[in-house]
Amino acid sequence: MSAVAHLNVPDRLILGVESSCDETGVALVSVPQDGEVRLLAHALHSQIDMHQAYGGVVPELASRDHIRRVVPLVRQVMKEAGQPLSAVDVVAFTQGPGLAGALLVGAGVACALGVALGKPLLGVHHLEGHLLSPFLSADPPQFPFVALLVSGGHTQLMRVDGVGSYQILGETVDDAAGEAFDKSAKLMGLPYPGGPHLSRLAAHGRSDAFELPRPMLHSGNLDFSFAGLKTAVRTHLVRLGWLDALPSPDDEGAQAMLADLAASTQAAIVEVLVKKTLAALKETGLKRVVVAGGVGANASLRYQLNDACRRRHIRVHYPELHLCTDNGAMIALAAGMRLQAGLAQATRDPVFHVKPRWDLSAI
Repeated sequence: MSAVAHLNVPDRLILGVESSCDETGVALVSVPQDGEVRLLAHALHSQIDMHQAYGGVVPELASRDHIRRVVPLVRQVMKEAGQPLSAVDVVAFTQGPGLAGALLVGAGVACALGVALGKPLLGVHHLEGHLLSPFLSADPPQFPFVALLVSGGHTQLMRVDGVGSYQILGETVDDAAGEAFDKSAKLMGLPYPGGPHLSRLAAHGRSDAFELPRPMLHSGNLDFSFAGLKTAVRTHLVRLGWLDALPSPDDEGAQAMLADLAASTQAAIVEVLVKKTLAALKETGLKRVVVAGGVGANASLRYQLNDACRRRHIRVHYPELHLCTDNGAMIALAAGMRLQAGLAQATRDPVFHVKPRWDLSAI
């Protein structure tokens, strides 16, 4: 009798809102009592074009744009899912970390929806969303696994034994991998966001053309450091006389050398990420790795890590490419998986606060 009742328990619908930085994301997922969370619809607006003129994210502009975008995105997602707003069971939102003003927009909209609909709320850790995002892929992982989290200002290696069970194995002591990509790209005169532009330029260069450091590669631990790499890139640009005046686009020889510098920079970052990940797998004895976050979309990182892990009979899992960036789907997913695991309790109390600085190990 209990089995029949269990089968009749309807799936919960969770609406996820992401607004931690420069992407506004909204998604709707279906969460069974047990089993896999399903993505029903999601929509995303990127602010890249708006911030390009400033060479980076302007927090005030980001917050204002979230205000303009989030409600239309909610309507779009519910329409695509074929569901009325009243069908939503839980409203989840990114509570942190991120830009305070941007986070407040998402939190404010979520709280307003919760009160208006009479539905409970759940604040979600942005990095946990990235960490769990591969569970929405066509090849979802299984616990336990080593996670390489490379998102924006974060580079971390973790042992993940289950939802909410995260052990930090190593993390960056200064610049993260994403910052190394973006700052090096900016020095080379590439537009914001620099990482993808640097990777495209690197495809036309030689990765061994410039000698660049691999910071902390032989440190004996699993921590990272990329600030020195950016400084080394700057030193090469000074020697070439290109720091303040980059070569003309018509100078084919100089453009080839700039592509070489981009390729050498990418090679240094990727080598450190791959070798530290392999060291974490060896230390833990695990045979499965998850790569999540924006840098996880880098083609060179995927190719080299896949190749190294294949030779060691290790499975590698990634989120789908369109879910590597910040998005509402990962927020709704994380909320759903925490509720499934009994690790969170949605609340009807619209506590309107965010956590711009929030350690993942503290959740």
